[in-house]
This record gives sequence, structure tokens and C-alpha cells, in this order.
Amino acid sequence: MSQPANPPLDYESIIAHLRAAYNPANVAGQRRFGITPQTTQLGISMVTLRALAAAIKRAKLPAQHALALRLWESGIHEGRILASVLADPNKLTSAEMDRWTESFDSWDICDQCCANLYVRTPHRQAKVEAWCERSKEFVKRAGFVLIAATATHDKKVPDSLFEHYLTLIRAKADDERNFVKKAINWALRGIGKRNRALNAKAIQTAEALLTDHPKGSSGAAKAARWVATDTLRELTSAKIQAALKR
Repeated sequence: MSQPANPPLDYESIIAHLRAAYNPANVAGQRRFGITPQTTQLGISMVTLRALAAAIKRAKLPAQHALALRLWESGIHEGRILASVLADPNKLTSAEMDRWTESFDSWDICDQCCANLYVRTPHRQAKVEAWCERSKEFVKRAGFVLIAATATHDKKVPDSLFEHYLTLIRAKADDERNFVKKAINWALRGIGKRNRALNAKAIQTAEALLTDHPKGSSGAAKAARWVATDTLRELTSAKIQAALKR
């Protein structure tokens, strides 16, 4: 989708623009995919939101980060996603990250914040360590999604850090909650696709999970076994092995 010819550039205009794009059919469709935020949901696609964000960025507003912080407080789901694209990762404070993450109310806002913004902040590593230890569902998910985003987007991270993350994944993989176990699985698969050495270590971690959690045990063990088997299916596939060799 093309960028708006005359994009809204102030808070009130952006909010009015978002509300005018309300799509109840899309809201219903998103809810079928588990996107059920407590904030106002307008059903605006990511394609549309990214086009709007690109147009706003092109204007080079001097107060773009302040605008992003205000959009987060709008009470509108899509306003918060837009904030995650517009915010400056070098200006977002550790306390603001914690406050945003504590208010996550759906998997998509969690994933968008991690991939669009958190992965580029100087607080990334500290937040992985803190959030993976938390019990709150979307906070814990954020810790593991941030590992997955790091594996995908930051080519400069040394293998040693991902080896540490593998230890963390092995310790936490028995979380039965769907949104958490899928994030743990995503993180493990992401690490295993970085290079051949990490692929071998991620496979070893998955195999260790099967040993740690034998069949016929608790639901938590079933969650860990699902993480392991789904990971092994992808990381040992001919497609991934061929890609790593290249």
C-alpha cells in the first residue's frame, strides 16, 4: 500500500486518522487469531500502519519520540503498534520498557514491540534476563520473543550469548501456556538457524528437553516435549541444513 499523500503529523490528527480506518470485519478476523486486546481495537492491518509510519518518519518530526510515547497512552491498540514503530530505541528508557511490557494484552503487541523497537534498545540484554524469569504471561513471552528477534535481526551478537540463551530455554521450556511455549519454541528455532554451530547446539538442547521430560508425565512436560519436537522437525530438515551449508 502506498504512503498517505498528506499524512497526519500531530497526535490529534493521527488518532482521527486511525479511528476513520476502523474495520469491524478485520477486528473479527483478528480475534479469531487470538488478538483480543483490552484496549480499543480498530482492525487496521500492519501494512496500513507501516505505510502511515513511513510517511510520518519521512516528515522528520523533531518530537517524533514524544509523539510515540503519547500514542502508546492513547488507549488504542493500533496506536500502540504505531508507537512501537515510531519510538526512538535510544531514547526509550528501561522504566518505559517495563511499563509498556506490563500492559501487554495480546501476543501481537508483544511481538511488534520486540521486533520493531526493543531489539534495538541498549536495554535488550537486561530485559531478556529479567522478563524470562517473570510469571506474567505476556511479559515472559516478551523475554523469549526478544531472543528470537535478536537471533533474526542482530548479526553481530556472539554465539556465546546464544549458548547462554539455550541454557535459559532449557530451564523454562515447561511452561504450558500457549503464548509462552510458542515464544520459547520460536527462540530455540531462531538460534538454530543462525549458523551450523548453533544449529547443532540448538538440536542438542531440544534432545535434552526430551530426556528431561519423558512421555506420560505432567502437562508441563508435554509443553517442553512439544517445544523440542517442533524444533527438531525444522532444524533437522533438509531445507534448513542446506541453507546452513550455503
